[in-house]
Amino acid sequence: MEVYIDFLMLSSLIAIGIFAGAYGAIVGAGGGFIFVPALLIFYQFSPAVAAGTGLLIVFINSLSGVFGLIKQKRIYYYVGIILTIGAIPGTFFGSWLAEIIPAASFYKIFAILLILLSGFLFYKNSNIFQKNKGEDSELEKAFLLEEGIWNKQNIGFLGIGYLLGTVSNFFGIGGGWLMVPILVYGFKIKPHIATATSLFTLCIYSFVGATSQILNGNIDWEAGIWGGLGVMVGAQLGVLVSSKLSGKVIIQMLSLLLLLIGARLLFMG
Repeated sequence: MEVYIDFLMLSSLIAIGIFAGAYGAIVGAGGGFIFVPALLIFYQFSPAVAAGTGLLIVFINSLSGVFGLIKQKRIYYYVGIILTIGAIPGTFFGSWLAEIIPAASFYKIFAILLILLSGFLFYKNSNIFQKNKGEDSELEKAFLLEEGIWNKQNIGFLGIGYLLGTVSNFFGIGGGWLMVPILVYGFKIKPHIATATSLFTLCIYSFVGATSQILNGNIDWEAGIWGGLGVMVGAQLGVLVSSKLSGKVIIQMLSLLLLLIGARLLFMG
């Protein structure tokens, strides 16, 4: 019986990983924002271990997805590198916060953030794509005009990166769920480019965050390995599917998932 139960657990981790990896690659958020709630809800992991294991999943998912996105030439490397430079120190701050904030607060903060973001995406989604359809990215135009490393634009990206790194390591779900809306609505980058750039950035700074979680002993390796196998497969499926979806559908998928997860976690803890 014990072997059978273990088999069911491992199979479910792989299945959740495939779904999380595919969905995460499509919306540019990594698989952590599905995988972490699954560990909390179905397997009763502690918030610290769920976050640590989830960040490992985010790294595996984003690394797998990036290879396919490179071939599709959808990554905005300039933005991704600047965001990463800001995100790396933020990951250490997020790890520190996770050690001092009570578990009950973890659920509430996580849920409220997800619901608020979902509402924002739902409200804005129907307008921005019509307004900017067929137009070149304003961000791309601005980069052609601005010179120098320390311009206001780059400093702003460094600050956003720091915030994303902090949120990523605190919740263990990566910062893509927040990064994509910022790139799309704040800088008018097209969703397909924003999601790809998000995964590229996640691939780098989630590695730093996962390393710190390993050093803190917050990784469940069984869940990480088997879930990681699932997200590797899922990421390739997600990259393939995302190229066939409209930007509006991608944002709708992100909004819906954030709402469902946030509503469920609001009543936990």
